[in-house]
Amino acid sequence: MENPFRKIDKPLKPVPPELKAKVMNDIAMAKLLMEVAGLFSINMGNVIETTIKNRKQ
Repeated sequence: MENPFRKIDKPLKPVPPELKAKVMNDIAMAKLLMEVAGLFSINMGNVIETTIKNRKQ
């Protein structure tokens, strides 16, 4: 079996512009979804820290 890490050092292969645009669009959409999910999810670390600070006061 060939070691796949040996291919990392080699130059990149050319990619059709349509494929590159699709991949970049998919990555942008995934980033957007992660940011939106972050807005609607609870940051547990922040909640615990705030609760502890409020109890001390």
